Amino acid sequence: MSKYREEILSIFEETNALLKGHFILRSGMRSGHFFQCAQVCQYMDKVTRLASIMIAEMPFRNINTVAAPAMGGLVIGQEVARQLNARFVFLEKINDKLELRRNFKLEMEDKVLLVEDVVTKGGRLTEAIKIIKGLNCRLTGAVSLVDRSTENLTLSVPYFGLLKMNFPTYEPQSLPEELAKLPAIKPGS
Repeated sequence: MSKYREEILSIFEETNALLKGHFILRSGMRSGHFFQCAQVCQYMDKVTRLASIMIAEMPFRNINTVAAPAMGGLVIGQEVARQLNARFVFLEKINDKLELRRNFKLEMEDKVLLVEDVVTKGGRLTEAIKIIKGLNCRLTGAVSLVDRSTENLTLSVPYFGLLKMNFPTYEPQSLPEELAKLPAIKPGS
């Protein structure tokens, strides 16, 4: 557990990035909690602090390129790249699939760190990893601000989640009574 856990939680709470209610996650699962990292990303002083904590805590070094899947990883990814004095590229969604576009190139000399905001099941990270590994570069590992996975992630690269939060998720047809009483919303990821 990070020695910064309370500080990180405080930042999320201060910026209303940790929400409570009935949420439809990108995976289709339901939860009574939602991390809306876009809320914290409005405040660059908070993003700067979270990125510096992430860099201090993550096991990856000698990074010269940071990549992030859009939209969630853009702001934190760019700040991590800035603090590492690294190049920043992003993958964007086209027809709900990630692509490396805009003439971004990754070469053999690129030691890439993949940065995401929140990971639940690792689907978007897995997709981004597959794309980056298919290029002529070295993918060092992946990091996220929040790891809300409840099972071990089976990623093909080392992974580090800064804040581990295990809020339960449910299939839509298997909701607990208190969650079923609330209207379901999809706040966006």
